[in-house]
Amino acid sequence: MRHLLALIFTLMAVVNLTAKDFTVVIDAGHGGKDPGAISANKKIYEKNVTLAVALMVGKSIEENHPEVKVLYTRKTDKFVGLNDRARMANKANADLFISIHTNAAKNRSARGAETYTLGIEEERTERNLEIAKRENGVILLEENHEKQYANFNPDSPESYIIFEFIQSEYVKESIHIAQYVQENLAADANRHDRGVRQAGFLVLNATSMPSILVELGYISNAEEAKYLASSSGQKKMSQCISRAFDKYYADLLKQSAEASAANSSISRENKVKNEPEETHRQTATSEDAPVFKIQFLSSSKKLGKGDSAFKGLSPVEHYYDKGLYKYTYGASTNYNEILRTKRKVNEKFKDAFIVAFIKGERVDTQQAIALFKKNHP
Repeated sequence: MRHLLALIFTLMAVVNLTAKDFTVVIDAGHGGKDPGAISANKKIYEKNVTLAVALMVGKSIEENHPEVKVLYTRKTDKFVGLNDRARMANKANADLFISIHTNAAKNRSARGAETYTLGIEEERTERNLEIAKRENGVILLEENHEKQYANFNPDSPESYIIFEFIQSEYVKESIHIAQYVQENLAADANRHDRGVRQAGFLVLNATSMPSILVELGYISNAEEAKYLASSSGQKKMSQCISRAFDKYYADLLKQSAEASAANSSISRENKVKNEPEETHRQTATSEDAPVFKIQFLSSSKKLGKGDSAFKGLSPVEHYYDKGLYKYTYGASTNYNEILRTKRKVNEKFKDAFIVAFIKGERVDTQQAIALFKKNHP
């Protein structure tokens, strides 16, 4: 029994695509009073390139996957704040967020495409910081931005320290599709491959789903700017992104089918003749009940007891995963209890989320919740 339950919870967390339609939000960077980066000849605006590509990406996904719901943060030349873009995706309970941009640099020979996920990487931090500063600088055009973004200064390196402690729970899925995008842009659009990177983008930080930010190329490079502005170039780049979505979505479908088959198989094997259902329930709750905790912080460095980064939360526990120290608060086998506690933690850490453990091992949270609800109808 114990081994069978362990197998259930070590299955990869996948979207239950049979339960609801998949929703993807396509975000055309900048717009309206915010032109974004501008070409050297002052004729090509980032906001126009991103909108054209975003609309083509969305249309392709709609045509290839009628069951997928496609939403856009903007479909016209209008200004949309960074938080508003994220709120739209969160309100829709989106499964994927794709933000489309073009790059720029003082060095006019800089070229190539790169795809970002949220975070801070050890290498090339200075260059990534400059890109994040430029993309985050749009908040200065928003009314009351000091309050909205808690006095975040996009031009201050100190403001980006917060990203050292933020690790999205969707980082694996984000990197998954980011790699597909980069592979396609390099192979199919013949873009110089600058790789998959991490940086502190506010728009990615505020989303609650796998999220990527694609920098199609350098609008500051005269040759690349022409390609970015051309209908053929925009079509090719949009195909690269939509085909990356095709691969990512196909992977999710496959994983979902495998997980369902595995769960069905385990369920059949776990059924004991003439044994009352209540016996199974008691075994699961007493011996294999998941313990729920609230993960509120991740850090590449181990933090001391009572560290100011905890904002007064105590006692705090941590576990080590994928090179990061992940900090949790609270512990209970009662999901409803930990959910109430989470609301209080969110007042200090708005991105805090619930994680689950069995015998000290991290397990899939959604399956842990399902087990709790089964045993506590």
